Amino acid sequence: MASLSCVLRSGRNAAAVVLRREFHRSAPASVQVTVRDALNQAMDEELERDERVFLLGEEVAQYDGAYKISRGLWKKYGDARIIDTPITEMGFTGIAVGAAMAGLRPICEFMTFNFSMQAIDQVINSAAKTNYMSAGRQSVPIVFRGPNGASAGVGAQHSQCFAAWYGHCPGLKVVSPWSAEDARGLLKAAIRDDNPVVFLENELMYGVPFEMSEESLHKDFTIPFGKAKVERQGTHVTLVTHSRYVSFCLDAAAVLAKEGVECEVVNLRSIRPLDVETIEASVMKTNHLVTVEGGWPQFGVGAEICARVMEGPAFNYLDAPATRVTGVDVPMPYAKILEDNSLPQIKDIIFSIKKTLNI
Repeated sequence: MASLSCVLRSGRNAAAVVLRREFHRSAPASVQVTVRDALNQAMDEELERDERVFLLGEEVAQYDGAYKISRGLWKKYGDARIIDTPITEMGFTGIAVGAAMAGLRPICEFMTFNFSMQAIDQVINSAAKTNYMSAGRQSVPIVFRGPNGASAGVGAQHSQCFAAWYGHCPGLKVVSPWSAEDARGLLKAAIRDDNPVVFLENELMYGVPFEMSEESLHKDFTIPFGKAKVERQGTHVTLVTHSRYVSFCLDAAAVLAKEGVECEVVNLRSIRPLDVETIEASVMKTNHLVTVEGGWPQFGVGAEICARVMEGPAFNYLDAPATRVTGVDVPMPYAKILEDNSLPQIKDIIFSIKKTLNI
């Protein structure tokens, strides 16, 4: 009888050990979230967290936003904090900048960043320069956000990338998210920042779902500015990119991996400040550099990255000249076939990588 009890007891103990092992081995919970929902959640949580935060822009309230990024926020927070504006970017951007100077924390939405040209005096001369001109006495905590870069079939006046435009200006912080985690973490960091932040989204990424960890869904999850993320490890060539073109680079890397070429993909996330250290560390490992962006080539983000690498210690590690993959140096055509040929495609990235590696 004693022997039977011992066997049963040991069996129960063994089962408990197995159960414990299975529990500890299980992967952390993750859920799929679209970029649109990540942005919506970030604004919702920050509006709830800080009563000084408010959103204004064209159709952001009763219509739930042109791209439904502000869906449900007007019903929850009302007219005082979710504000529909007339179609006058210079006017409502000036109101937002003034509100920031008075102590509020506005989120100013442009229906597209192409329309921010109507308000560039407010963004650059009023928001970006005031902290410096006041010797640090006057901060301007404001977020300018909206879709940036080319969409599909919207022509020359709605297809520009403004990363280089705003990245050129001291006093601004400029970020360009790719994934849902990027969008959520960077937007929450932008709203909490005491400086003006230009937040460049991409319309074609809004509906794309990404896995998000439990940690990234926490209400205090933020991503610091100036920190790039290596999305794919590699040893042969470094691909530096941002926004939608992270997806393109990962697809190109997957194709080349079948040919024995391992690409390291660096998602910039932050345009200004630029994480030069991560880029240099990657180039020192792979000895080759290709930059990829949707904007025009002259004075672009890729041009700045190439210059910084040339001026720094990573230059001595390059085994071939750095190359750039960019949009074509023309206003965006309307015809689809011309539009496709005006923007970087996966085949263009693969071609540049092979050219850089001389294969």
